[in-house]
This record gives sequence, structure tokens and C-alpha cells, in this order.
Amino acid sequence: MPLQLYDKDKILDACFDVFARHGYANTSTTMLAEAAGISKALIFHHFNNKKDLYLSVLDRCIEKGRIEMRFDTLLENQNFFEAKEKFSIIKFHYYKKNPDLMRIMREAFYETPAELKTEIQNKYGMLLAGNEKEWKRLFEKVALREDVNRDQAFRLVMLTLDYFDNKYLSDLVNNDDLEETYLGEFLAERNSFLSMIRFGIEK
Repeated sequence: MPLQLYDKDKILDACFDVFARHGYANTSTTMLAEAAGISKALIFHHFNNKKDLYLSVLDRCIEKGRIEMRFDTLLENQNFFEAKEKFSIIKFHYYKKNPDLMRIMREAFYETPAELKTEIQNKYGMLLAGNEKEWKRLFEKVALREDVNRDQAFRLVMLTLDYFDNKYLSDLVNNDDLEETYLGEFLAERNSFLSMIRFGIEK
């Protein structure tokens, strides 16, 4: 069969399933070629190597998530803390609906394989910085005491939110059938921490 008859998107779909199931390190080029139903020579006619193929799969995951979770519109005319809570609810339902995508995103950004660290940082560092810049822009609307450094306050809040993002992803990996009660308890615990930051802990 001529090379051009192989659909690049179909190759990516097949390889997405393999990476999600086995992870980057445990996936071989043979596994990828077999899943796509073509030879290794043909699969790498489209992609330079396994690393390039994985990053192409990740690109599709990120684009799909941005479109379906509507991150860009979420930040329009929103209170920072309300937007964060709304986004958490959206992510909860989105990742429950797309557990394989969640596994790839978690591996790429929270448990990055050593072989991919440089590429992930170079390729997606600007994207992640851009996302944080948008959250920081929304945080500018939060009224703070005059003696509070806004940059430090933002960093403290984001560190707390990152901790809970990691906790959520870990819980979801260990139990991919989390119920709505989990979401309520998760948000309540996170909001409790945020309240201590926002309103203080000393009597």
C-alpha cells in the first residue's frame, strides 16, 4: 500500500491508546506499529521517532482539552477563585469522560519521563507560562491588604492549587470511578485551605 494512503490521524489515534495503556517508557516502537496496523518503517515515515510520535499525541490531547473545556472563555469576566472552582469541576467531568487522555497528560506534566523532560519543557514551557499569565491577570482583580505582596500572594495560592491538582490526579489514577461525592469533598477541603490563606489562621 502506498505511504500516502496511511491516515496520519488514525496512526495517532492508535498510538494514543498504546501510550495511555502502557506509558511512554513501556511502549515499544513494535507495539506502536502493530497498533497502527503498519510497519515500523511506515510509522516513522510520518514521525521521526517514538519521542516525536508521543509529542504529536500530546499536542492533540492538549488541543482537544483546550477546546472542550473552553479554558479561554472561562477566564472572561470571572472572579479568580470562582473561576478556579468552576475549572476544577469542568476538569473533573472531562477527565472522568476521557480517562486515557488524563493518563497521558498526567504522565507528561506530573510524572515526566526522564527522556522527555527537555522536550516537554522546551515545547510546552511557553504554553504553561501563558496559562499562568492568564490566571495571574485574573488574580489582579483580587483585593489584597496594602501590606501584602501581590506576586507572593499569587504564588502561595497557586502552590496550594497545584498541590490539590496533584492530589486529584493521583486519586483519579488510583480510582478511575470517582463519584460526585468525591468532587464535593475535594472542593470543600481545597476551599478550606484557600480560606486560611485568604482570611488568616491566627485568632
